[in-house]
Amino acid sequence: MLTLILGGARSGKSRLALQRAESTGKPVSFIATAQAQDAEMAARIARHQAERPPYWNTIEAPLDLAGAIRAAGAGCIVVDCLTLWLTNCLCQPDPAAFDDARAALLAALTARRDDELILVGNETGLGIVPLGELTRRFVDEAGWLNQDLAQLADDVVFVAAGLPLVLKGNPR
Repeated sequence: MLTLILGGARSGKSRLALQRAESTGKPVSFIATAQAQDAEMAARIARHQAERPPYWNTIEAPLDLAGAIRAAGAGCIVVDCLTLWLTNCLCQPDPAAFDDARAALLAALTARRDDELILVGNETGLGIVPLGELTRRFVDEAGWLNQDLAQLADDVVFVAAGLPLVLKGNPR
């Protein structure tokens, strides 16, 4: 079962993902994609870590998300956040490598369909068109990735102001 949870910054999407993962009653592997490159991001990461149960297995995967999904234990796999992973990939010396990473991600998700998969990402296409080539590519790639994942997903939920809106699948 694949669930895609999308929303804006501080919309409640990570909280919803944690609640859904805990409610499965299965062992949880939490795949974190963030990198603490400054003090503010380190504080954000620490806050997110404190919100997770200590008995969950945490896997740090800022770049090799497909490998982390393949390596995660059986049960429930939470990925937070797809958008940070995309940023990490696009900031690599070879931004064209993202195409391969994206294909590997989609293949890894397809191979794990017997597990409970919960993916968290930002919906970035609701604002103004950004200035600059990299930021425009980021918004485009995020939109295309979200579309591909939504096609693959059983459930798609959009979160705003802490309220989930089911776009695809069954409300829980």
